[in-house]
Amino acid sequence: MVPRASGDPGTPEPGAVRGGRTDARRNRDRIVSAAREAFTSATGPVALETVAKQAGVGIATLYRNFPTRDALVEAVYANELDAVASDATALLQELPPRAALRAWMDRYLAFSAAKHAMHRDPRVGPTAGRSVPLTPTRERIDEAVACLLAAGARDGSLRTDVAPGDVTTLLLGVSLAAVAGLPPEQSARHLDLVADALAAPESRR
Repeated sequence: MVPRASGDPGTPEPGAVRGGRTDARRNRDRIVSAAREAFTSATGPVALETVAKQAGVGIATLYRNFPTRDALVEAVYANELDAVASDATALLQELPPRAALRAWMDRYLAFSAAKHAMHRDPRVGPTAGRSVPLTPTRERIDEAVACLLAAGARDGSLRTDVAPGDVTTLLLGVSLAAVAGLPPEQSARHLDLVADALAAPESRR
């Protein structure tokens, strides 16, 4: 066996690569989380240096994960879409279907607000000549609604004659009004009306 030269690190210890990947994933998650906060709370363009600082990483680390601003925005959006889609199933594990549907509507409204906040940055989205997001939003939202409606149909609390796409369209209308400046309490009343319209007649109080 050839002896290892002094200073030669040799074969990495078991778990070293895994640890590196874990750190990289953690950095990526922090960047996405910081970007979401920055994009949704800012009233103007967001500097990527600000995102890196809030994430606790260097700007080089940010660019290593997201070479362009578009790539970062798309990652934030995809993360939000994944979360709102999976929340439908999660809420059904905690609440009866009718209550889960109403709670999910609030989550959808927050998702929509985040989406429109990202579009306010003139360096991303349609105003910059690009399309954000690239992900199939409508299909994912329809699937989440379908999951909630199916659960309500099984326990008799929700109507069975409503298409998921119809519900998504109604929610889109409420979300657009909210983005245009509708007071939160009025948006909540509108969501209550949608939820009541989806209740099975025999389950209405």
